[in-house]
Amino acid sequence: MLFPPHQLHVTMTVFYSPEDTKTQELLDFFNTIETPNVTWNWQPVAKQALFRRSIGRNRAALATKADWVWFTDCDLMFRESCLDQLSDHLQGRRDALLFPDEERTTDLLAEDNPMLNATQEGPSVLDIDTSSFSSRQITKATGPLQIAHGDVCRAVGYCRNIGIYQQPVDNFAKCHEDRAFRWLLQSQGTPLTLPGVYRIRHIAKGRYSGNDTHNKIRERLRIWQSRRRDRKENEGVSS
Repeated sequence: MLFPPHQLHVTMTVFYSPEDTKTQELLDFFNTIETPNVTWNWQPVAKQALFRRSIGRNRAALATKADWVWFTDCDLMFRESCLDQLSDHLQGRRDALLFPDEERTTDLLAEDNPMLNATQEGPSVLDIDTSSFSSRQITKATGPLQIAHGDVCRAVGYCRNIGIYQQPVDNFAKCHEDRAFRWLLQSQGTPLTLPGVYRIRHIAKGRYSGNDTHNKIRERLRIWQSRRRDRKENEGVSS
């Protein structure tokens, strides 16, 4: 951990499939690293449960003893001062749902991009070149940017009573649960100004399976959707 928190304690919960040997190797590596104010919490599950994102989130929500829970994804980074300033913002708040109002992201990176291949020789702790990231304004609590009050999590879980979102599947399911979660809480979330929220975006999604032709079509569609979304966000900011 390059930027350990000083003003709060973090329990880093990761749901993973032991069949994924590279992920197992990565978690074993981090398990050897003692980081101030951070507790590692690895939760092995069958891959069919992992393929439905809300299953792990629901289990974490119901089991948490934390004051707040940040539901996020593996491509998000909490850099310098992010978590400590979050701690300052959270003091005395009772909001059901919060989110950072800005994140810094890469363009969609190809599989051979050096940033995605920096650890091919094995797990290690590396820094990133922040100059390759650009700012994006966030307007609601989306999938990796949902910060929920611990009491809310313990009471309602994460889409706990929506059956389809708690059913294991054989392939990665499309992630629409965050919309349902916002609907259940009757909130788009309250924005917070936080530094150091960075996310790596990549063209190829690990969840893709099937033949190469279908995967290429998905990748092209993903690029088009991303560019369209970025244009809309830029138009919204300029207006």
